Amino acid sequence: MEQHEIRKRVKKSLEKPRYEHTKGVMYTAGCLAMAHGCSIENAMLAGLLHDCAKCIPDQEKIKMCEKNDIPITQVEYENPDKLLHAKLGAFLAETRYEVKNPEILHAIRVHTTGEPGMSMLDKIIYIADYIEPGRNKASNLELVRRLAFADLDACMAEILHDCLKYLSSRGGSIDPTTQRTYDYYKQHRKGNNL
Repeated sequence: MEQHEIRKRVKKSLEKPRYEHTKGVMYTAGCLAMAHGCSIENAMLAGLLHDCAKCIPDQEKIKMCEKNDIPITQVEYENPDKLLHAKLGAFLAETRYEVKNPEILHAIRVHTTGEPGMSMLDKIIYIADYIEPGRNKASNLELVRRLAFADLDACMAEILHDCLKYLSSRGGSIDPTTQRTYDYYKQHRKGNNL
């Protein structure tokens, strides 16, 4: 399916603010891809589809995952809106939007929790989702945006640190993958001590 056709279909499936966010992620991912020598086309397509399952009601997300043998962890059952749309989005990108590139599908799948040893495209989508121009609530967004264009690993460590701090302050469950991802990038960043 051509990207312009995918874009039309995604626009119809998302609420207006979510589609605006999606466009921000798509263009930010393209800019990061340019800066870091990654495929701009892959980055923009992954950005366009990263939240394609976000506006599906939570119970429907769970049903669709169960029906299609997509494993759901306990934390994902507790937080389907925040976590489950990534796995389901990768499935829909492949089945509904005909994306066959495993790198793009993987970047969509891990854009909420990350995972240790992410590819450059994985990191670009994770970071673009956090720093796109419509985002303005994170405490040290200016630093994170600068890091995004200088050092992806240091940027990942900074974002994950902030996410864990925020999630801890709210109470409730934290996906253990997020903690493992932070531990990994804390060790692998090139500088910038946290």
